[in-house]
Amino acid sequence: MPKVHVNDIELDYEDYGKGNTLLLLHGLGSTKKDWDAQVPFFSKKYRVITVDLRGHGNSTKPLNDYGVGLMTEDIKQFLDQLNIKKATIVGFSMGGAVAFQMAASHPEYIDNIVIVNSGPDFNDMGQTGVDLLKNRIEFLETKGLESLAHEISFNMFPEEHQIDLRNEFETRCKNNDYNAYYKSFVTLMAWGLGDAIKDITARTLVVSSDMDYTSVTFKENYVNKLSNARLVVIKNSRHGVVLDQPDAFNTALQNFLEDEE
Repeated sequence: MPKVHVNDIELDYEDYGKGNTLLLLHGLGSTKKDWDAQVPFFSKKYRVITVDLRGHGNSTKPLNDYGVGLMTEDIKQFLDQLNIKKATIVGFSMGGAVAFQMAASHPEYIDNIVIVNSGPDFNDMGQTGVDLLKNRIEFLETKGLESLAHEISFNMFPEEHQIDLRNEFETRCKNNDYNAYYKSFVTLMAWGLGDAIKDITARTLVVSSDMDYTSVTFKENYVNKLSNARLVVIKNSRHGVVLDQPDAFNTALQNFLEDEE
């Protein structure tokens, strides 16, 4: 797999197909394999790039340098290195934070953004955010990353027919470097766009699962702050919609992209 040197680190990525670029950004504690169900579908018509964000997968795992701001600068430099002038950036969970920050900080690189079970202010999620930060840090420090990976994976894929998805995601999650995961999580929970969301003009699709950790109403509230956004709700899906309802997700994204053409 190729790597590019950006921002004093190396990012591992895969590159498929030809056409307008779709850049797919994974969630916290995972890798570019979050997108295994999207790559073959979209690479028939688009150039599809998946990348391991800093601290994840086969990319560099710095000791101290983490945060959405750094990940965003990584992605800007990544696009520069590949001589990509514009892309549709699709971000799942933590990847959605990076997509939002790219749209706010570097709008000239954006064709569209697609935000998947994520939000613009991880530092302003009310009691849900407070509890998540406290409970996950406590869990990590007392039970370790392997136990956390088991719990997260079960919560995302609890049904009997999802056992393979559950096991694959658990393996990805528990293979994280502890320090990289911890610092990625803490810095993510400290991040937020605040009022800058009102300045985002990029055409935006927000995808929400009906059983995500954060409610459909939570997504509706920030969609209403964006100037050019639509919301799609996918039924019978939890946080990992790109994995547990790939056909419905792919159709929603395809419809959004084709509406522009």
